[in-house]
Amino acid sequence: MNQGDLAAAVAEVIGGKKGDAAKAVEAVVDAIRDGLKRDGKVAITGFGSFETVRREAREGRNPRTGKPVQVAASTTVKFKPGKGLKDALNGGA
Repeated sequence: MNQGDLAAAVAEVIGGKKGDAAKAVEAVVDAIRDGLKRDGKVAITGFGSFETVRREAREGRNPRTGKPVQVAASTTVKFKPGKGLKDALNGGA
């Protein structure tokens, strides 16, 4: 499922236009992105939490040549599913 599919699903559930649902989905994604930039963590009760994690610079290997390469430091996002999502995926409510 991509962002367009998600917007279509939301439009179907609320009985609205796909364009309006697409704006709502985009607003939610933007809010999550802004929250991660600002606070480093976004928690959605029953769904899960997103949290930024800093990866330090390190030395890796080029898989083709085996030569060492420098991997730059970066910030990434980890997702931890909440109880409601886990239950839904494992046959619960």
